[in-house]
Amino acid sequence: MSTKPATEEQIEPVIGLIGGSGLYDIEGLEDKEWRTVETPWGKPSDQLLFGRLDGVRCVFLPRHGRGHPLPPSRLNYRANIDALKRSGVTDIVSLSAVGSLKEELPPGHFVVIDQFIDRSFAREKSFFDTGCVAHVGMADPLCPRIGDVLEGQCRELGLDVTRGGTYLVMEGPQFSTRAESNLYRSWGCSVVGMTNMPEAKLAREAEICYATVAMVTDYDCWHDDHDSVTVDAVVKVMQENASRARALVRSVIPKLGAKRGPCYAGCDRALEHAIITAPDKRDPALLKKLEAVAGRVLKRG
Repeated sequence: MSTKPATEEQIEPVIGLIGGSGLYDIEGLEDKEWRTVETPWGKPSDQLLFGRLDGVRCVFLPRHGRGHPLPPSRLNYRANIDALKRSGVTDIVSLSAVGSLKEELPPGHFVVIDQFIDRSFAREKSFFDTGCVAHVGMADPLCPRIGDVLEGQCRELGLDVTRGGTYLVMEGPQFSTRAESNLYRSWGCSVVGMTNMPEAKLAREAEICYATVAMVTDYDCWHDDHDSVTVDAVVKVMQENASRARALVRSVIPKLGAKRGPCYAGCDRALEHAIITAPDKRDPALLKKLEAVAGRVLKRG
């Protein structure tokens, strides 16, 4: 990632939450207001819920829309991340339902992810295109600073949590075949899900610190002693996980909302040396679309 900035300007964080609509019924959330946020990439999944928790500004986005009308492959990931960026969000906590690929990660377990394998193929994965090319580093795709807070608060709340693991992102909307599930296990993956890519890639391009809490709902279909995945079984555990997730969000937001300097991992400076298209070759129409996510570096020419 990028080098340490010359000045240690203090930031008042704005915390973004992406997840299911059940997460937004949080005790103590004040000044709540659903707002429509327009983006040059189209419509986000839903309106965004703005509010304050213990004085910390936060913005909630229902990933699939309220009532879950949108499947994983039809989410407008670019619009979602752009909407959060132009709403002032500096840190994103992504909560995602997943299947477990390891015996020691049973349903109800939380995993603070540190790696991804992206096997999705039907999604727009970058803000950058012909007329403005950029290559951001993704070796460490998640913000360890946020990960530290998530792990610490999970343990403080007594939640079953594992720090570190690889999230295999599949296209969906179908669940895995048994052969696929065993293949992912042979790769050493911890969990499988359908939503966190290209979400994490786009957050990095937008210079937003991003971390994932993967909430295990089932053992996928590899486990011989458990039934194959069914929607009923997944939904039941999701509902149980939702109350734990709300407690975690309620605990995490005040911690992440404290004033801080730039992210030590450099997530908020990911574009520092990423844009390689010469200024005189850049497409003005694309540059206009990039104003929110890349304005910090594009203004320098």
